[in-house]
Amino acid sequence: MILLVDLSWKPASLSRDEFVGPVARIVSRAGEQWREAHFSEIRNADLRDARGIILCGTALSDNSFSEQSGAFLWLRDTSVPVLGICAGMQALCLVHGGALRPACEIGMTTVQVTCPDPLLPEKPAFEAYELHSFACDPPPGWVVTAVSDRCVQAVRHPDRPLFGVMFHPEVRNDAVVERFCSYCRKQEISR
Repeated sequence: MILLVDLSWKPASLSRDEFVGPVARIVSRAGEQWREAHFSEIRNADLRDARGIILCGTALSDNSFSEQSGAFLWLRDTSVPVLGICAGMQALCLVHGGALRPACEIGMTTVQVTCPDPLLPEKPAFEAYELHSFACDPPPGWVVTAVSDRCVQAVRHPDRPLFGVMFHPEVRNDAVVERFCSYCRKQEISR
Protein backbone atom coordinates (compact mmCIF):
# COMPACT_ATOMS: atom_id res chain seq x y z
CA MET A 1 0.00 0.00 0.00
CA ILE A 2 1.22 3.51 -0.87
CA LEU A 3 0.40 6.16 1.72
CA LEU A 4 -0.60 9.47 0.12
CA VAL A 5 -0.05 12.37 2.51
CA ASP A 6 -2.18 15.49 2.02
CA LEU A 7 -0.17 18.60 2.97
CA SER A 8 -3.08 21.04 2.54
CA TRP A 9 -3.90 23.48 5.32
CA LYS A 10 -6.72 21.32 6.68
CA PRO A 11 -8.06 17.80 6.15
CA ALA A 12 -10.54 17.44 3.27
CA SER A 13 -9.82 20.89 1.83
CA LEU A 14 -10.71 21.58 -1.79
CA SER A 15 -6.99 21.35 -2.65
CA ARG A 16 -7.18 17.61 -2.03
CA ASP A 17 -8.90 17.08 -5.39
CA GLU A 18 -6.19 19.01 -7.23
CA PHE A 19 -3.08 17.64 -5.54
CA VAL A 20 -3.87 14.24 -3.98
CA GLY A 21 -6.54 12.94 -6.38
CA PRO A 22 -4.35 12.97 -9.52
CA VAL A 23 -1.51 11.21 -7.66
CA ALA A 24 -3.99 8.57 -6.43
CA ARG A 25 -5.09 7.93 -10.03
CA ILE A 26 -1.48 7.42 -11.17
CA VAL A 27 -0.76 5.08 -8.23
CA SER A 28 -3.90 3.06 -9.06
CA ARG A 29 -2.90 2.85 -12.74
CA ALA A 30 0.50 1.57 -11.59
CA GLY A 31 -1.32 -1.33 -9.91
CA GLU A 32 -0.85 -0.17 -6.33
CA GLN A 33 -3.39 0.17 -3.57
CA TRP A 34 -3.24 3.42 -1.65
CA ARG A 35 -4.51 5.07 1.49
CA GLU A 36 -4.75 8.79 2.15
CA ALA A 37 -4.00 10.70 5.37
CA HIS A 38 -3.66 14.37 6.20
CA PHE A 39 -0.20 15.20 7.55
CA SER A 40 -1.70 16.27 10.90
CA GLU A 41 -3.45 12.92 11.35
CA ILE A 42 -0.76 10.36 10.47
CA ARG A 43 -0.65 7.42 12.86
CA ASN A 44 2.12 4.89 13.45
CA ALA A 45 -0.09 2.23 11.85
CA ASP A 46 -0.25 4.30 8.63
CA LEU A 47 3.55 4.37 8.47
CA ARG A 48 3.97 0.72 9.46
CA ASP A 49 1.58 -0.55 6.76
CA ALA A 50 3.04 1.52 3.90
CA ARG A 51 5.46 0.13 1.33
CA GLY A 52 5.95 3.69 0.08
CA ILE A 53 4.88 7.23 1.01
CA ILE A 54 4.11 10.17 -1.29
CA LEU A 55 3.95 13.65 0.22
CA CYS A 56 1.62 15.50 -2.17
CA GLY A 57 1.76 19.15 -3.16
CA THR A 58 -0.44 22.05 -2.07
CA ALA A 59 -2.00 25.18 -3.51
CA LEU A 60 0.37 28.05 -4.36
CA SER A 61 -0.44 30.12 -1.25
CA ASP A 62 -0.84 27.14 1.11
CA ASN A 63 2.41 26.87 3.07
CA SER A 64 0.95 26.10 6.51
CA PHE A 65 2.70 22.69 6.53
CA SER A 66 6.06 24.52 6.71
CA GLU A 67 5.07 26.08 10.02
CA GLN A 68 4.32 22.64 11.49
CA SER A 69 7.59 20.83 10.88
CA GLY A 70 7.10 18.80 14.06
CA ALA A 71 4.38 16.87 12.25
CA PHE A 72 7.05 15.54 9.87
CA LEU A 73 9.70 14.37 12.35
CA TRP A 74 8.87 10.76 11.48
CA LEU A 75 10.62 11.42 8.13
CA ARG A 76 13.96 11.42 9.95
CA ASP A 77 13.56 7.77 10.95
CA THR A 78 11.50 6.07 8.27
CA SER A 79 13.12 3.38 6.16
CA VAL A 80 10.16 3.29 3.77
CA PRO A 81 10.73 4.98 0.39
CA VAL A 82 9.35 8.54 0.32
CA LEU A 83 8.62 10.80 -2.66
CA GLY A 84 7.99 14.45 -1.84
CA ILE A 85 6.21 16.43 -4.55
CA CYS A 86 6.66 20.23 -4.41
CA ALA A 87 5.45 21.02 -0.87
CA GLY A 88 6.39 17.43 -0.07
CA MET A 89 9.97 18.08 -1.20
CA GLN A 90 9.94 21.24 0.91
CA ALA A 91 8.81 19.26 3.98
CA LEU A 92 11.50 16.61 3.37
CA CYS A 93 14.18 19.26 3.05
CA LEU A 94 13.06 21.27 6.07
CA VAL A 95 12.95 18.31 8.45
CA HIS A 96 16.46 17.26 7.37
CA GLY A 97 18.07 20.69 7.75
CA GLY A 98 17.44 22.31 4.37
CA ALA A 99 15.91 25.75 3.86
CA LEU A 100 13.23 27.43 1.79
CA ARG A 101 13.61 30.68 -0.13
CA PRO A 102 11.11 32.73 -2.12
CA ALA A 103 10.93 31.61 -5.74
CA CYS A 104 7.49 31.79 -7.30
CA GLU A 105 7.09 29.74 -10.46
CA ILE A 106 3.92 28.88 -12.37
CA GLY A 107 3.80 26.99 -15.65
CA MET A 108 6.17 24.93 -17.75
CA THR A 109 9.93 24.90 -17.28
CA THR A 110 12.87 22.97 -18.66
CA VAL A 111 14.41 20.61 -16.11
CA GLN A 112 18.06 19.60 -16.58
CA VAL A 113 19.01 16.19 -15.17
CA THR A 114 22.35 16.58 -13.36
CA CYS A 115 22.75 13.07 -11.96
CA PRO A 116 21.15 9.71 -12.81
CA ASP A 117 18.11 9.02 -10.64
CA PRO A 118 15.77 5.99 -10.62
CA LEU A 119 12.68 8.24 -10.75
CA LEU A 120 13.65 10.76 -13.41
CA PRO A 121 13.51 10.40 -17.21
CA GLU A 122 16.67 8.96 -18.75
CA LYS A 123 17.39 12.01 -20.88
CA PRO A 124 19.40 15.18 -20.26
CA ALA A 125 16.36 17.49 -20.07
CA PHE A 126 12.57 17.39 -19.99
CA GLU A 127 9.65 19.79 -19.67
CA ALA A 128 7.79 19.91 -16.35
CA TYR A 129 4.95 21.85 -14.74
CA GLU A 130 5.76 24.18 -11.82
CA LEU A 131 3.50 25.65 -9.14
CA HIS A 132 5.35 26.88 -6.05
CA SER A 133 6.05 30.00 -3.99
CA PHE A 134 9.29 28.69 -2.46
CA ALA A 135 12.33 26.78 -3.68
CA CYS A 136 14.43 24.41 -1.60
CA ASP A 137 18.04 24.71 -0.61
CA PRO A 138 18.65 20.99 0.01
CA PRO A 139 19.97 19.61 3.30
CA PRO A 140 23.75 19.19 3.55
CA GLY A 141 24.92 16.04 1.80
CA TRP A 142 21.77 15.48 -0.27
CA VAL A 143 22.28 14.74 -3.97
CA VAL A 144 20.87 17.27 -6.43
CA THR A 145 19.61 15.24 -9.40
CA ALA A 146 17.90 17.97 -11.48
CA VAL A 147 17.80 21.76 -11.75
CA SER A 148 16.06 24.49 -13.73
CA ASP A 149 17.27 28.00 -14.40
CA ARG A 150 15.58 29.16 -11.17
CA CYS A 151 15.94 26.37 -8.60
CA VAL A 152 16.77 22.82 -7.61
CA GLN A 153 14.15 20.55 -9.17
CA ALA A 154 14.98 17.12 -7.72
CA VAL A 155 16.97 15.73 -4.81
CA ARG A 156 17.60 12.47 -3.03
CA HIS A 157 19.09 11.46 0.28
CA PRO A 158 22.60 10.01 -0.16
CA ASP A 159 21.88 6.76 1.74
CA ARG A 160 18.13 6.37 2.29
CA PRO A 161 15.23 6.05 -0.17
CA LEU A 162 14.06 9.67 0.18
CA PHE A 163 13.35 11.59 -3.03
CA GLY A 164 11.95 15.03 -3.77
CA VAL A 165 10.79 16.86 -6.88
CA MET A 166 9.72 20.51 -7.07
CA PHE A 167 7.76 20.03 -10.27
CA HIS A 168 4.32 18.38 -10.35
CA PRO A 169 4.56 14.95 -12.02
CA GLU A 170 0.81 14.46 -11.53
CA VAL A 171 0.28 17.22 -14.13
CA ARG A 172 3.00 16.16 -16.55
CA ASN A 173 5.61 13.39 -16.17
CA ASP A 174 3.38 10.89 -14.36
CA ALA A 175 6.08 8.30 -15.11
CA VAL A 176 7.95 9.74 -12.09
CA VAL A 177 5.16 8.50 -9.80
CA GLU A 178 4.95 5.20 -11.69
CA ARG A 179 8.71 4.70 -11.29
CA PHE A 180 8.39 5.45 -7.58
CA CYS A 181 5.72 2.73 -7.25
CA SER A 182 8.00 0.28 -9.08
CA TYR A 183 10.92 1.29 -6.86
CA CYS A 184 8.79 0.58 -3.75
CA ARG A 185 7.88 -2.90 -5.04
CA LYS A 186 11.55 -3.70 -5.68
CA GLN A 187 12.57 -2.43 -2.23
CA GLU A 188 9.91 -4.57 -0.55
CA ILE A 189 11.08 -7.68 -2.42
CA SER A 190 14.71 -7.07 -1.41
CA ARG A 191 13.88 -6.73 2.31
